[in-house]
Amino acid sequence: MQSPSVSGFTPFVDHLGVEPVRAESGHAEIKLSLKAEHLNGLGVAHGGVVMTLLDVVMAIAARSADPDQMGMVTVGMNTSFMRPAKGELHAFGWCDHFSTTMAFCHGELRDQHGRLLASATGTFKRMRSFNRRRGNEAD
Repeated sequence: MQSPSVSGFTPFVDHLGVEPVRAESGHAEIKLSLKAEHLNGLGVAHGGVVMTLLDVVMAIAARSADPDQMGMVTVGMNTSFMRPAKGELHAFGWCDHFSTTMAFCHGELRDQHGRLLASATGTFKRMRSFNRRRGNEAD
């Protein structure tokens, strides 16, 4: 997989410390080693961190299925939390269906032992860069 800036990571995702693992043919994997700033008051991953990982990995999976490599914007997402997330987290995403305007995906978040922590489904809209629409070719 290419570097995060090339693969479409945003400054927010870079700031979290998310690391790319792979992205190809509608499948993606990213990982995050939890730090104190990622935790909630109970000492486990904040739900927003869990949802971000699932959202990002599904969008990467969708983009990897797109022959035009367009950006993906989340239209809808449904997340189920199964157990507390601790340690090193691995998010996996799959693009289940890709159309001319939309991508339908699912994702899983697992710990370093392979235990399922959370799952999600997501719908994404293909989008050209906002900068390019304004005539600025720099992304």
